[in-house]
Parts: sequence; C-alpha cells; structure tokens
Amino acid sequence: MSDLLERLRGRGWRLTAQRRVVAEVLDGDHVHYTADEVHALATERLPEISRATVYNTLGELVSLGEVLEVSTDGRAKRYDPNAHHDHQHLVCSRCGTIRDVHLQGDPLSALPEPERYGFEVSEVTVTYRGLCPTCSGHHA
Repeated sequence: MSDLLERLRGRGWRLTAQRRVVAEVLDGDHVHYTADEVHALATERLPEISRATVYNTLGELVSLGEVLEVSTDGRAKRYDPNAHHDHQHLVCSRCGTIRDVHLQGDPLSALPEPERYGFEVSEVTVTYRGLCPTCSGHHA
C-alpha cells in the first residue's frame, strides 16, 4: 500500500483541497493511472477540479520524487505513487495494465561486471511484458 498522503504531510507540502484529492486518487496498491484517469477520478470527489490543476499537481509530485512517471511503449504516461519502495513492472502488451512486482535479490547482480563496460550503474529498471489474465483469457 502506498503511503503517499502520509509522506506529503511529513514533507510539509501544502495540501489544498485539489492537491489532497489528486493524492487520494493516487494513494493505493498497484495504482498506475494516466493523467486523464486521475482527472476523471478526482472530479468524482471534487467536481470543480480542472484538468490543468491535475496535470500541474502530478508534475509537482514527480518533481518532489513522491510519484514516478511510468512510460511504456509510447502509451500515455502513468503515475505510480510507489516511489519509495524498490519494485519493477509487469505490463500487458495488449491493454497496457501495469502491476508492481518485487524481484528476489538485487537486479543489478544479473549484469556481470564485464557487461557494465566501466559504467557506474545507479539505477536498474526491469519491465516484464506479456498478456494479463483478462487479455489472455485466463482469469486469475
């Protein structure tokens, strides 16, 4: 479970009604909404919230490092509140559904020293692709 609201309070980020609603929409496990999805869900809670406010708030959350911007295969960017917990992604090649997955061990250890070509690797991103149960017809 994401602890986004708690983290933002701890940083002293001013939680206006609009910012709170965006954070509440994003707060959760396996949340990877597009900006338009965040806006649609936010308007259910706060009908007057504008699309520009949602986009600006998402941009601020990404700049603060509290939300990750996830891009896959040229699709719309998605926003992931699970920014402080190491995880990778499982992506459906057909519908674009994204799930967080947690690897056993250090993913960097899979890259042998000679294959690093002298790079000091600071980040590893692993994306698994396939068909989700809905798209493959195998419901979990």
